Amino acid sequence: MRKIFIFLILFFIFILFDFKVKANIDEEINQITNQINQLKEDLKKKEKDYQDLNNRLSQIKNQLLQVEKGIIQKEKEIKKGEEVLIYQKNLLNERAKNYYKNIGKSNLNLVNVFLSSNLSQSLQDFFYQKTLVDEDRKTIIKIVLYIKNLEEKKKQLEQEKNQLSYLNAEINRQSQILNEAISQTRQKIAQLSARQQELIAKKFAENPLPRSAGSSLSGCKPDYDPLTNQVTRDPGFSPKFGFFSIGVPNKIGMNQYGAYGRAKTGQDFEQILNAYYQNVRLECRNFKDNKIKVQGHGEINIKDYLKGLGEMHRYRHDVYEAFKAQVVAAASYAYSYTNGGNKEICADEHCQVYTGFCKNKDDCNSWYRAVDEVNEGCGEGVLVMVSNDTNDVITAWYSSTHGGVMLRSDEIGWERKPWTKHGFDTNSSVNSLRDLLLNAYDGPNFANSDFFYCNWGNRKNFNNSAWLSEGEVLEVINALILFELDNSTLSHLSQLDKNIPETWDDTRVREEIRKRGGYYFSSIFSIEVVWDGSGISRIIIIRGDVGEKQFNAQRFKDIFNLRARENLVILPACLITKSSEVGNCKNYALFDVVKK
Repeated sequence: MRKIFIFLILFFIFILFDFKVKANIDEEINQITNQINQLKEDLKKKEKDYQDLNNRLSQIKNQLLQVEKGIIQKEKEIKKGEEVLIYQKNLLNERAKNYYKNIGKSNLNLVNVFLSSNLSQSLQDFFYQKTLVDEDRKTIIKIVLYIKNLEEKKKQLEQEKNQLSYLNAEINRQSQILNEAISQTRQKIAQLSARQQELIAKKFAENPLPRSAGSSLSGCKPDYDPLTNQVTRDPGFSPKFGFFSIGVPNKIGMNQYGAYGRAKTGQDFEQILNAYYQNVRLECRNFKDNKIKVQGHGEINIKDYLKGLGEMHRYRHDVYEAFKAQVVAAASYAYSYTNGGNKEICADEHCQVYTGFCKNKDDCNSWYRAVDEVNEGCGEGVLVMVSNDTNDVITAWYSSTHGGVMLRSDEIGWERKPWTKHGFDTNSSVNSLRDLLLNAYDGPNFANSDFFYCNWGNRKNFNNSAWLSEGEVLEVINALILFELDNSTLSHLSQLDKNIPETWDDTRVREEIRKRGGYYFSSIFSIEVVWDGSGISRIIIIRGDVGEKQFNAQRFKDIFNLRARENLVILPACLITKSSEVGNCKNYALFDVVKK
């Protein structure tokens, strides 16, 4: 009884802690969003100030340009004046000599006037000499004034040059200060935005994905059965819309639940491997010292390492050939990742899940036997897949549930590898989504993966379902319409129940659509997702009160993941940091929409 009581206390502590962590994430998202919005306002003001300053500086620069032209003209005039000055100085010397000579004669002539017998001639000589003296004096004065004026002009020119230099330096200094302030604000916004995206990623992590079939995660319980067309979990309102992801991200390489399904139909491990990898052959390879370095576990014999993997449910005895296929894929991945055992491999889903030996060996007998049997002819080595194109051991990617689709590595934005392939993981041809649901090896008629067809998320107030009401779907659709009219509005299209500042509700979104000459939906008749037979959703068709509109399905998915209520997402949920990324996430989604 006491043990039960302690367990209950610990359980409630865990629940409270989990709730507090989620609350703290939301609170931090809101705080960061507020800071970003404040910084954006500050940036907007600074950019306006910068623009005003630039305008004023442009005017000042134009004025300074005119001043500079004037200075250049003055420099030319002064230079010309200095050239003339040489002549003027020589002239000054001559005039000065003449002046003193003629002034002496003038004084002498005045005496002669009174002594001369010819008064008329004497007066004429006197006035002639006086005229010469006056002319010399005027010329001397003129030259002296010219020199003085030239010196003043040179002094003024130097002052104007210094002022011009100071003004240019001040202009550049003010511009640099404002530029640095803008740059710092932008840097802060970038840092906060990065943190914001981390927190949004944690929000997506509220829907943990099973990257391996051996995941301890509980299965996704869909609210609708596509085979029987029955609602399995009712939110209590109608009409209701469900957005169902088919499979989980990373549809490259082996589909583990698909391998289960193939094994159940009688395929052996080589057939299974050839279904998921192309242009490969099987070879034995030896690890360095036949060991592998495993993070947190030290060096382990390679076969013991394979026996300790938790990538598949090791107690499933009906899928033995799938176990053998997994052994080869895991050995290939480990060899390629560690370069034959020369570097360490991590022990979680980022590499391969290593859990160690089973506590109950009866649960793992088939798995252990598969490891031994596959590698029986390799001595101390292991059986791996080698690329016929490169002769290298392949990085044999695999994941839990592909949703009946296989994609090449370059189709999700990775480097193209020749052993990856594009196709359907089904037992017959696929001409429609219905065919895929019926015939996929990881689907309900074969392996029946819990993650094959799922509307991800849950809403506690609506029977823990992931259904959306018509009004909530309109919030997403109209947000998409506005985004397509003006992608600069993206920052206003966050989900409404997170209390993020500057988020526009559907009424405001409709007003903004109308301002831009667009049309919004007020009611929805139906939603249809169209694919092109490649296993990727391409178009989504909305029919409603304004007729029929078609949108890029991947763009719709990204806006849905930004706008939809609570933790509802369409997988894969790409993190969007700018408008150009909407619809361009390489990890393309395959999804379905149901209205009931």
